[in-house]
Amino acid sequence: MLTLISTTLSFLMGGLPKLLAFFQDRSDKKHELQLAQMQMDQQMKMQMAGFASQEKIEAIHTEQIQIQANVQERQALYQHDIEIGKGAAQWVINLRSSVRPVVTYLFVILLMIVDISGIIWAWSSGLDFYKAMQYIFDQDEMQILVSIIAFWFGTQAFSKK
Repeated sequence: MLTLISTTLSFLMGGLPKLLAFFQDRSDKKHELQLAQMQMDQQMKMQMAGFASQEKIEAIHTEQIQIQANVQERQALYQHDIEIGKGAAQWVINLRSSVRPVVTYLFVILLMIVDISGIIWAWSSGLDFYKAMQYIFDQDEMQILVSIIAFWFGTQAFSKK
């Protein structure tokens, strides 16, 4: 009988730390929930009083630092381009400045040649025009063309002002 009681007590004592940890965890979570509610109430009172939260102020400050870093980087790139061009012949400067537009022209011309060849092939093989255009002028090609147009007519147009 004593063996049965000691075995039962030993078994229950082994689970006692888990039981105590369960109640402690429950109490901790209740306390954290109360703290979060108090913090939210405080933030609401601060906003009603007209004060911005420190988090918003820090986000604005970080954004300002990022903008300033971008401006400094762009100025450094422009200065680097000017330094490289010093002392070079005019034709070298012109060639350097025409690389991106020429590559763009070549790429668009290549796309046009591929598309026109595809249309001619589809027409000569008797394919339906609508079905052929789905394969010839697909989503990937549209994305490439949109990227080119956005580069030349989007950001570049505004950055030169």
